[in-house]
Amino acid sequence: MERAERILEILKREIPLDWILVDDDPFRVLIRTVLSQRTRDENTDRASRMLFERYGSPGEIADAPLSEIEKLIRASGFYRQKARKIKEISRIVAENSGRVPESLEELVKLPGVGRKTANCVLVYGFGKPAIPVDTHVHRIANRLGLVKTRRPEETERELERIVPRRLWIELNEVFVKFGQRICRPVRPRCRECPIERLCPYEGKQKTKTRQVSDKIGRVSFIYHE
Repeated sequence: MERAERILEILKREIPLDWILVDDDPFRVLIRTVLSQRTRDENTDRASRMLFERYGSPGEIADAPLSEIEKLIRASGFYRQKARKIKEISRIVAENSGRVPESLEELVKLPGVGRKTANCVLVYGFGKPAIPVDTHVHRIANRLGLVKTRRPEETERELERIVPRRLWIELNEVFVKFGQRICRPVRPRCRECPIERLCPYEGKQKTKTRQVSDKIGRVSFIYHE
């Protein structure tokens, strides 16, 4: 637990967060997270912006033609499946007086909502301690040796066990930014990593210092590869 806490505290200092963690509309967080499944952030941003510019409430989306929802969210990919899920989620939320469930158990009952999506809503919509495990969190937690797991659900359970609860809310955002900027899936930027000394990753790039002479052999310099 001490190593996990140290790693997260260092990353919190070194990896700036780009946005306020908690949104003021859990419904928008929920729909945006559904849209984010199997696509890039820029596609999610475009699709959610177009959808909410046209329809502003669960009731409006529930009553909207499915074909119109599909057109608005097309940029997110898999738009037909997502449109059906979003329309049904909106209907359920609208029938619940517009209130999004505030527990993991209730959230995962919604169409297309798994543990990662539910935990994102808890963290980013309600500011409740939870650990959403996406591909970045799963990969980095294993690469750092914090866990040895095969499935995201296992990673979630292990991280809950070793990470202090006070750090749960920020863990996903910190690891995602770290994974996008430094600890990338391929060719991680290990020389720039603020926790390189705490990382046991066998494939990390090591800085090598070599002395090289110029063409006439009179000047030498040091370079890193």
